[in-house]
Amino acid sequence: MRRVATIIAAGLLAAGCTSVEEGPGPHAAQEACDPELLSALGKWADAGFSGAVAITGGGADCRAAFGTADGTAPNTDDTVFAIGSVSKGFTAAAILDLAQDGALALDDPAGALLPGLTGPAADATVEQLLVHTSGLEGDHGDGDHRPLDRDRAVADLSALGSAFEPGTDFLYSNAGYTLLALIVDEATGSYRDYMAEEILTLGGGFWDGEPAAPGPRAMGEVDGAPAVENGQFAGPHWALEGNGDLAMTAGQLADWTKALFEGEVIDPAAVEALEATRFDYGDGTAEIPGWVSVGAEVFGVPLVTASGGGGDTGHNAVATWLPDQGVSIAVTSNSERINAGQLAELVVPAVAAGEPLPEPEPRIEADPAELQALAGEYALATGGSYTVTAAEDGLEVAAEGADAVAAMFASPDFAPEDVAAHEAAVLALLDGETEIGREELAAIEAEIGAVEAVELAGTAGEDELRTYLELATAAGTVLAWYALDEHGGVGALAVDTGPPTFTLVPTAAGEYRRDLFNVEDGVEVVFTDDAMTVTGPAGTAEAGRS
Repeated sequence: MRRVATIIAAGLLAAGCTSVEEGPGPHAAQEACDPELLSALGKWADAGFSGAVAITGGGADCRAAFGTADGTAPNTDDTVFAIGSVSKGFTAAAILDLAQDGALALDDPAGALLPGLTGPAADATVEQLLVHTSGLEGDHGDGDHRPLDRDRAVADLSALGSAFEPGTDFLYSNAGYTLLALIVDEATGSYRDYMAEEILTLGGGFWDGEPAAPGPRAMGEVDGAPAVENGQFAGPHWALEGNGDLAMTAGQLADWTKALFEGEVIDPAAVEALEATRFDYGDGTAEIPGWVSVGAEVFGVPLVTASGGGGDTGHNAVATWLPDQGVSIAVTSNSERINAGQLAELVVPAVAAGEPLPEPEPRIEADPAELQALAGEYALATGGSYTVTAAEDGLEVAAEGADAVAAMFASPDFAPEDVAAHEAAVLALLDGETEIGREELAAIEAEIGAVEAVELAGTAGEDELRTYLELATAAGTVLAWYALDEHGGVGALAVDTGPPTFTLVPTAAGEYRRDLFNVEDGVEVVFTDDAMTVTGPAGTAEAGRS
């Protein structure tokens, strides 16, 4: 699902800023951006946003930083963040640069440019890879931060199947962009050297390996704990090359985005090719190499945007180019509570409509005694349950059972019918009636033993849907979750995992919210005596302390 609002809003948000003193929190402004905007940003930083915002062009040169890089040191304009899939825009620039120089053509099949490549990947053209219409499905390697050398990467890519006739549909593919990086490597002698010398002209570098992005690094957050992947993975790095390997400051990302679209990174003719190479979604938006182009009919002004992050680095990044204003904006974050995309998702509708930026619901200081008193097991009459534990500044709630998970579900991007369709598709996948399903079931059984029964355990998620399943085996029940891609293939999964866990922050005595960035449609939890009342988009659920 393309979350256009998430990416666009960050750009619209900051267009009026001038400069901000670097500092650890939301109150570090010395020279005001727009006072009202800065005030709202400060409240979102108070509510949990940690990261940086940078704006350049149109007379603006704003740098603002909030929160901490590692729990102690403040985020500043010099703090480096992994930019995840925003890296694809850099890979696309490298390919278009080489095409402009005559080293390759966009209609060349990948197999003609990369020796040893076979299978459907060899037949995909460069253009199809750039706009995710190659049909390639599946992943290469054993994980983002698992060693993968060049030869194994080519072999893995050769083994990928195809979901549709190339050029006829869209399927987002990380593997396709690694294939593009391999093509750059083959054409230039070194993918990393070419990126450093020809594309990363305004700073930045690689998150893992050399040449590394210089500067202090933000520590990300994954499932409430410091991210393990902090840029020290020794490689080889071909699992992430081309699709999510770069890192830089928010300012460097903003400056590079402006320079790219103004023809300073690659030739203006190559920029024209970038903007003309597209897959049209038919809703005013289109995929262009490394970016999403959004027409003026959607939000009133044309925009070009990209987003990335999540995963095991715990970082998020958003880049936005406003061509009419000549303004480039980058937002980076290293906190799960409110990340760059979530903040932007609230901002864009308000700014596009000329309305005030929504503010987070006021939170109060957590009372440790109250948190401890509320901890315990709460059971729903319908069978599910919640395990509530006290955290440093709120409550952590693990939901077990489809009814418990459903009551906690709230997402601005997915409707009930989306959830139902995803659950049905996951169950159908594990029925073993299709080749892909049989392969998936065989892979699971090789790990946990024969699966005797599959029971739905609920669906959670915001950026993506994750359907949880209880897999009954001879040795006991194993919990797993699946996230499917647009064509029903496995986008991500975890086996032998824990139940979905939700963070609750206090808003009044005995009153909590699941988040503060989605106030109107979020989940509210009220504790009275030995009862826990959950109210959200799914309705109201009552749970009693066991």
